[in-house]
Amino acid sequence: MEGKMSWSVADAVDYKGFPADKSKTGGWVPAALILGIEICERLSTMGIAVNLVTYLGGTMHLPSAESANIVTDFMGTSFLLCLLGGFLADSFLGRYLTIAIFAVVQALGTGLLSVSTKLPQLRPPVCSTGGASSRCERASGFQLGILYLCLYLIALGTGGLKSSVSGFGTDQFDDKDEKEKNQMAFFFNRFFFFISTGTLLAVTVLVYIQDEVGRSWAYGICCISMLIAILVFLSGTRSYRYKKSSGSPIVHILQVLVAAVKKRKLHYPSTVTLFYEDCPEASRIHHTQQFCFLDKAAIMVEGDTQINEGKTDNLINPWKLCSVTRIEEVKMMIRLLPVWATTIMFWTIYAQMITFSVEQATTMERSIGSFQIPAGSLTVFFVGAILISLAVYDRVIMPLCRKWKGSQGFSNLQRIGIGLTFSVIGMAAAALTEMRRLSVARQVGVGQVASSSTTLPISVFILIPQFFLVGAGEAFIYTGQLDFFITRSPKGMKTMSTGLFLTTLSLGFFLSSFLVSIVKNVTAAKDGKGWLADNINEGRLDCFYGLLAALSAINLGVYLLCAAGSKPQPPTDQGNILKSNSTPDDKC
Repeated sequence: MEGKMSWSVADAVDYKGFPADKSKTGGWVPAALILGIEICERLSTMGIAVNLVTYLGGTMHLPSAESANIVTDFMGTSFLLCLLGGFLADSFLGRYLTIAIFAVVQALGTGLLSVSTKLPQLRPPVCSTGGASSRCERASGFQLGILYLCLYLIALGTGGLKSSVSGFGTDQFDDKDEKEKNQMAFFFNRFFFFISTGTLLAVTVLVYIQDEVGRSWAYGICCISMLIAILVFLSGTRSYRYKKSSGSPIVHILQVLVAAVKKRKLHYPSTVTLFYEDCPEASRIHHTQQFCFLDKAAIMVEGDTQINEGKTDNLINPWKLCSVTRIEEVKMMIRLLPVWATTIMFWTIYAQMITFSVEQATTMERSIGSFQIPAGSLTVFFVGAILISLAVYDRVIMPLCRKWKGSQGFSNLQRIGIGLTFSVIGMAAAALTEMRRLSVARQVGVGQVASSSTTLPISVFILIPQFFLVGAGEAFIYTGQLDFFITRSPKGMKTMSTGLFLTTLSLGFFLSSFLVSIVKNVTAAKDGKGWLADNINEGRLDCFYGLLAALSAINLGVYLLCAAGSKPQPPTDQGNILKSNSTPDDKC
């Protein structure tokens, strides 16, 4: 019996609900089946996003700034919906069902998008040429409505998937087993590699098919590949390990806040040991002095319990009384917020790489011999920078750190700082590059033409530095953020912390839309021009990039201050006498 128990995973079950057998469930094979879903999600989302701005401007005839905002709103919503997916996974569906359901939703969205881009009734007629100018009819409200329906179905699917794929993948490894724990660390590296692989396929193969064969074919491929990935994912049902949900972290956080507010006028007890605690000793989180206003949620008073019929123990009302461990979990999440807030700006910079930078590329010379590089495929240098940076970090930097310092490389906060630094330099380089592109546009007189479709005699490869610098920054900041939010969060809130990390991407895209709208309104002249003119050759995109570089530099300074103060709090001495027990208004 003992031998049989040693082969089971304590906190996981199989598909029948029995304790998961290590020899029959989990490990690398089931995890690989889950990663297939992630590749197809990246293929769909990034394949659409990086080339969507050219479709909105060239086919739907929308202005430059509006097209950029549609793309960033789409991406922002995708990541924001990760919170919804995480809530459903933790509270109702579980990660397995959440992945299966939202993968179908995304496949449905890409299928509808394939149809909508094929039907001529769902896009405006091509521009009519007459004299020296061309007249373009903007897409109707109905045509844009159908497009939005498709895009936001895809966003809903992406949100549900991304909230659970990484978590369900790590569920296949037992963190109490040293061998499987090492495999889990390897899984995180491969997870980001698969994300990059899916993105690489999206910005090369898929973008080429969109431009040279047809968008409906490319989106149809996304739909079919996701359906195949779903079938592969479902084939592993019997071999997966399923973790039991402990309830929604959002509800747990609200319970602590509500209980603390209700008891805000109570006196603190004389010692820490008088706070309520019901967690087993092995899983307890010891009390810390920081954010001690929340500690009042652990003060026991009359009315915190209710009679449990048929049993001797009374039931604790979690909205009135919370354990020290539960309160400390909330404190740990609060400590993540300063770093969380200061990493949002990076993803605003990232948004420019798939919007305005792609639009820059459409105006430049993109030919290599007889082959013309699709504008959206310039982001291949972005993905290439990620892969090169990861390889250099793994093969050069980490071995040197082990040799000289005895560490495994840069800390998560150091990696985030490096990523933010790269983003500042990348935006400064982008501003200088755009100044050069605009000078060429003025020299050939393109600024006098209403359309921005004329190809400028300047190579598109001068955009490589900005793609490469921001791409290298993503390699550091993404892995640093993921490591920081997972290792600094409580065990029961890993999904919540992953969702919190992904909201930095969401808010970064929304911040980009907000800044574009503000800058366009503030700088717009009577003739419709400004920094972000409808014709990119008549605007001052270099000034907008310069503004982003300045904001990023300020944000980097704030981050360094936050990172310096972001240290794990020492536990309170169990015999410590709380100085705040004298009056209700005293603070720890």
